[in-house]
Amino acid sequence: MQRYFVTGSGEEGHFEITGDDHHHIARVMRMKEGDEILCVTAQGKSALCRIEEITSEKALAAVVKWNEGSPELPVSITIASGLPKGDKLEWIIQKGTELGASEFVPFIASRSVVKWDQKKGRKKAERWQKIAKEAAEQSHRNQIPKIHEPVTLKTLVQDAGRFDFCLIAYEEEARHGEASVLADVFKRIGQGESLLAIFGPEGGLTEQEVHILQEAGFVPCGLGPRILRTETAPLYLLSAASYHFELMR
Repeated sequence: MQRYFVTGSGEEGHFEITGDDHHHIARVMRMKEGDEILCVTAQGKSALCRIEEITSEKALAAVVKWNEGSPELPVSITIASGLPKGDKLEWIIQKGTELGASEFVPFIASRSVVKWDQKKGRKKAERWQKIAKEAAEQSHRNQIPKIHEPVTLKTLVQDAGRFDFCLIAYEEEARHGEASVLADVFKRIGQGESLLAIFGPEGGLTEQEVHILQEAGFVPCGLGPRILRTETAPLYLLSAASYHFELMR
């Protein structure tokens, strides 16, 4: 069943759907009055709805029943990725959204090959947010992850105070056989708490960057005995979180 993120609370018993989602309903899916969809509010509540009317500008969907429960991870995980080459960040955002990430923060690392163009960047950031929205709809989430525009490492460190736990995915820890930090953090983090996990670009983080992060309270951790690519590592962590917080419980 198609899922749409809508404006309004639905307290009036219906939702008005406009813009791209209206086009998708009317032109792509060719829905008709009586068809059912799922509508999700900005507060993360979802409802089974029935389409009552489709005009040239909007679709009107009446609430049939509100759904209980939530498909969201019980903890909030933010993925901070050193800007990678090509479309790797789009892959991380799409798959990371499906796996339950709450936010994505690209940052400009020392070894980032990509040079961020502030003028063209806003359009790219809008594309990233659209990718997250579509992935959240496809995976039947109740929240769309927030996608930030790229920041500096300094800004990332300054923002770390709003998180309960901060980790660095550091390949040197994997080489040394470290396998306990991530598991220990998962045991300690409580429902509703937050985790910020930092991943380097293709060339990894420099020793200086790791030192700066450790000085700010970040803890290095390994992700198993193998060295993972920059686009694979965040998905490993999110999958491990899903197993620990959802399947094990």
